[in-house]
Amino acid sequence: MKILLTGATGYIGKRLLPVLIKQGHEVVCCVRDKNRFPTEGIYNHPNVSVYEVDFLKAVKFTNDVSHIDVAYYLIHSMSSNVRDFEKLEEESANNFIEFIEKTTAKQIIYLGGITNEEELSKHLASRKKVEEILGQGKIPLTSIKAGIIVGSGSASFEIIRDLVEKLPVMVTPRWLNTKNQPIAIRNVLDYLQGVLLKQETFNQSYDVGGPEVLTYKEMLLRFAAVRGLKRYIYTVPVMTPKLSSYWLYFVTSTSYMLATNLVNSMKVEVIAKDRNLEKMLGISPIPYKEAVELAFQKISQNNVVSSWKDSLVSSYVDNFLLEHINIPTNGCFTDKRQKKITTNVDQVLANIWSIGGRRGWYYGDWLWNTRGFLDKVFGGVGLRRGRTNMSQINTGDTLDFWRVLAADKANTRLLLYAEMKLPGEAWLEFKIIKKNSQHFLQQTATFRPKGLLGRLYWYAVLPFHFFVFDGMAENLIRFEDEEASKTLQV
Repeated sequence: MKILLTGATGYIGKRLLPVLIKQGHEVVCCVRDKNRFPTEGIYNHPNVSVYEVDFLKAVKFTNDVSHIDVAYYLIHSMSSNVRDFEKLEEESANNFIEFIEKTTAKQIIYLGGITNEEELSKHLASRKKVEEILGQGKIPLTSIKAGIIVGSGSASFEIIRDLVEKLPVMVTPRWLNTKNQPIAIRNVLDYLQGVLLKQETFNQSYDVGGPEVLTYKEMLLRFAAVRGLKRYIYTVPVMTPKLSSYWLYFVTSTSYMLATNLVNSMKVEVIAKDRNLEKMLGISPIPYKEAVELAFQKISQNNVVSSWKDSLVSSYVDNFLLEHINIPTNGCFTDKRQKKITTNVDQVLANIWSIGGRRGWYYGDWLWNTRGFLDKVFGGVGLRRGRTNMSQINTGDTLDFWRVLAADKANTRLLLYAEMKLPGEAWLEFKIIKKNSQHFLQQTATFRPKGLLGRLYWYAVLPFHFFVFDGMAENLIRFEDEEASKTLQV
C-alpha cells in the first residue's frame, strides 16, 4: 500500500512512520522543508521517500505522488499565531483537498480533537472546521478524534511533568477541575493504522480515549504518584485565562502562544461520546498511570522518538529554516575560535553532538541558565526545551533556545540558529576541519545586529563571550566521559 503522510516530522508523524514501514507499506513523507527530514535509521528505508510541499500555499501538482492509496492528514497550525491559526488551518485543509483529489487516494485519515461540547475553544472549533472541510471532499474521510495524548515528548506530558517535578505546592486556576479522557500514544497509533482502507470506517467520525475520565488535577496527582512525589494542589477562582497562560509559560517549557491556546481548550470537557472504534478494532485502552510509566521507560532508555518541542510550534516565531541556513557576513559580528584536537576526533564529534540539554554547554552553565531565564522573562522560549535525545540530533530539532539548521555528521558540521529574544539574529557553528594532517575544532558565533540596540547588545556581552566561548571550545576537545564533566564547570 502506498501512503501519503503529512506532518511527517511532527510528534505523531515521527511515531507513525516506523509503524507503517514495519507493516510493509510504502510511505511518501510530506514536509515543508526537506532539510528537516532525518536521513538516518528508518528515514533511510527504501520504502520511504520525501515530498517537499507547503499546504499553506497553492500546491503545484506533480505526477510523482499521483498514485496514492491512503493519505494521513496530521497538519496542525495551532501555535503559529494566537490570532490567525484558525485561518491557517482552513487554508491548509482546503489546499490539501485540492491536491489529494488529483491523486488515486481512496481514503483520508484525520487526527483531530474531541468536540462534543456546545461551546468550544478556538482551537477545538478550528479542529472541527478542518474535519468538515476534509469531509466535504470526494475522497472518503475517516476522522479519529482524541483528547489529551500521553506519551514521552507530547506537549501535555511535558507540561504536566514540569509542573509536578518543579512545584511541591500548586495554587492553580479552576480549570484544573475540568474533566478529560487522556489516551496513551500507543493507542492513538493503534487506531491510526487500524483504520487503513477499512471500508466500514469510510465517512465516519470516531471519538477515542483511555479507560478513565479524569480531571486535570487528578492527572497531576497520579503523575506525581508514579514519580513517587507528594504534591499539594489548591484551585482558586480568581486566576484569569491570561494569568493562567503566564503561569504555564513561566513554570513549564511551553511557549506563550501554545500556553494561551491550551488554557482556552482546557476549560472545555473532552470526553469520548462512544467507544465504537475501540470495539471494532479490538483495542485495549491503556490506563493513565500505565501510560505515564511507559513514557518514562522511553525517557530512561534515551529512546524518545519525537517531541512537541522539535516542532516549530515551540518557537516564539514560526521560522522557515531555509531562511537562515546561509550565515550572513555583511554587517555581522563574529567570535571565531580554533582549537587543535590532540585527543580522539570521534570523541570530540560525539561531544558536539551531545551539547545542550542535561549535558550543558561545557563551560559556564550558570551563565547559560541566566541567559535562558532572562529570555523567558522577555517572552522568549528560554532554556527549558532541552533536547529530545541526549546523543542524537537532527536538522530541525530544538536544542535549548537554539534551533538546529544543519546536523551533518558526515561532514562534521553542526549549525544552530538562536530562537531567543534578541535585537538581531545569531548563529553558532561547530566544525571539525583538517589542516596539514592535523584536526581542529572550529567554533564560530555570528551575530547580525538590528539597529543601534543590537550593536550595544553585542558589546555588552562581549566580555562574557571571551570566557564562555573560549572555555566551551577548550572543553569540547578534552571532554571524555560523564564523570569528567564535573571538572569542566566554572
